[in-house]
Amino acid sequence: MIRKILRLLSLLTFLHSSFLLGQLSSRPEATNEPLRPEWCKQLPRSGYAGLERVSTDSTWFEVYRIRPGVFAIYEPHQYEEVISYLITGSKRALLFDTGIGIGDMRALVSKLTNLPIEVLNSHTHVDHIGDDWQFHNILGMRSAYTQLNSRGASHEQVREMVLAERLCGDVPAGFDAQTHSIPGFKISHYVKDGETIDLGGHKLEVLLTPGHTPDALCLLDRMNKLLFTGDTYYPGPIYLYVPDTDVAAYTQSVERLAKLVSQLDLLLPSHNFPEAKPEMLVRLKEAFQKTRSGSAASVPSGDLREYKFDGFSLVMAK
Repeated sequence: MIRKILRLLSLLTFLHSSFLLGQLSSRPEATNEPLRPEWCKQLPRSGYAGLERVSTDSTWFEVYRIRPGVFAIYEPHQYEEVISYLITGSKRALLFDTGIGIGDMRALVSKLTNLPIEVLNSHTHVDHIGDDWQFHNILGMRSAYTQLNSRGASHEQVREMVLAERLCGDVPAGFDAQTHSIPGFKISHYVKDGETIDLGGHKLEVLLTPGHTPDALCLLDRMNKLLFTGDTYYPGPIYLYVPDTDVAAYTQSVERLAKLVSQLDLLLPSHNFPEAKPEMLVRLKEAFQKTRSGSAASVPSGDLREYKFDGFSLVMAK
């Protein structure tokens, strides 16, 4: 009887959380996002010239081999400049995010590997789950926020992401910015903090790092000293102003990651450029401490403030 009552209370808590999340403005990360008009003129980013590019027939994605069995899948023609990662082992592969949904991610990765593919999202903002619906084995957090976003997004919810000023160059044949939406998907396995994903000779540890979103997570490859940071860190303006951002949780997550710096050789972020030095996590921690204490200078950006540091900035509510 007690177990039944506990299950009922858990269900009621989940439903209540889902209801509250549903009251937030739909897809706030895709609404009124600051736009830097010069972004398209800055492409291609010079750092990519030093990476090993993998030849594909895709006109939307660019693929780079970062390490043996690790591919960065870059979308340079949309303002977010999202980077997804395909990580392969001897038995299966993990796709860390599926991009913004404009290109055909399934077709691309099927040409990079013939291994069974699982998907895990760094978080469930729309620019990272665009092609989740194409895959059957999807890992994710057991949270109301994740469940809400797994329903997909209507055209109205993602319309701003595909406006002409947020696209650069040609889009794939068949893509229609007037109707673009993101289908829902189903999570087949729930991950926990510290869980190990064994791809066969390539092990990845799940680190829950809430803050940017309630379901943000990173992947740690201890053997190869790699950390896939998602949107917790990337070179560029890091957005920490949307309603689902938890500044206190973000502080704790950044402090947790900064402790790993001595164990790492490389960070693999999810926007702009796929390589960063581990020391950037310490700089991020220190920068965030300055913004929280009021000692960091900032500039206005519409209804937001941007705190600029060497290699990144923090965009926060006033």
